[in-house]
Amino acid sequence: MTLKEQVDLDNLPKHIAVIMDGNGRWAKQRGGLRIFGHQSAITAVRETVEGAAELGVEYLTLYAFSTENWSRPAIEVSALMQLLVSTIRKETTTLNKNNIRLQTIGDTASLPKSCQKELLEAIDMTKDNSRMTLVLALSYSGRWDIKQAVQRIAADVANGTLAATDVEEASINKYLSTAGIPEPELMIRTSGEMRISNFLLWQLAYTELYITELLWPDFRKEHLYEAILSYQRRERRFGKTSEQLTK
Repeated sequence: MTLKEQVDLDNLPKHIAVIMDGNGRWAKQRGGLRIFGHQSAITAVRETVEGAAELGVEYLTLYAFSTENWSRPAIEVSALMQLLVSTIRKETTTLNKNNIRLQTIGDTASLPKSCQKELLEAIDMTKDNSRMTLVLALSYSGRWDIKQAVQRIAADVANGTLAATDVEEASINKYLSTAGIPEPELMIRTSGEMRISNFLLWQLAYTELYITELLWPDFRKEHLYEAILSYQRRERRFGKTSEQLTK
C-alpha cells in the first residue's frame, strides 16, 4: 500500500500551514547562490499544492515571505520579488486548471507594485475556483497580524461600532487577516528548525506541529503524506483527557 493510500480521507486536516525553510542551505550545499535554492523550491510548492488538492485538503497556507525577510540583503529580496512575479504569472493557468483559488495574507501593500499587480490579477482570475484555497503569506508575521487586528478593534470601539465588552475570541478572529479561514490543524516546517518563526501566532494555538529535517526544495508529495499520517496518528484533546474524548 502506498503512502497516499494509507491516508484516511475521512480524517484529513481541513487546513495545512507550511513554513518552507531551508532554501538557502540547500543551495549552499550545492555551491550555488541562495536564489538558486528559491528557484529550485518552486517544484516543492507545486508538488505540495497538487498533493493537498488531490487528497481533498480545503486550505493550504504557505509562508512565502515574512516581514523579517525584508532585512535580508537587497539583492536577494529583489531576486525573490522577481521570482514571485514570474511564478505567479506562470502558475495562474495551472491553478485554474486544478480549480484552486488563490488568496493572500500579510502587508501586501509593502510589496513592489509589479508583485501587487500580478497577485491581484491572479486572485481575480481564480476567485470562482472551489476545490481548494491556496493562501500565500506575503510580507506577513503573526505579530503584524495581531497588531493590525488590535488597531482595527480599537478604531471600531472608538467610533462606537463595537463595544469593548464584546471583544472575545470569535470577534478577534474576524479582525485577523485570516478571517473566514479555519485555524490550521497541521503545521509543517522543513529544515529541522524547532520554532514557528512569527507565523500565525494566534491561529496556531492548537495546531499539531510536524518538523522534518528535509530542506524545502526536496519536499515532495510523499513527504506531505508522511506529515498527514503523523497527524492522523495523534490524539487531539484540546485540553481534555483521553477518557473524556471516549465518552
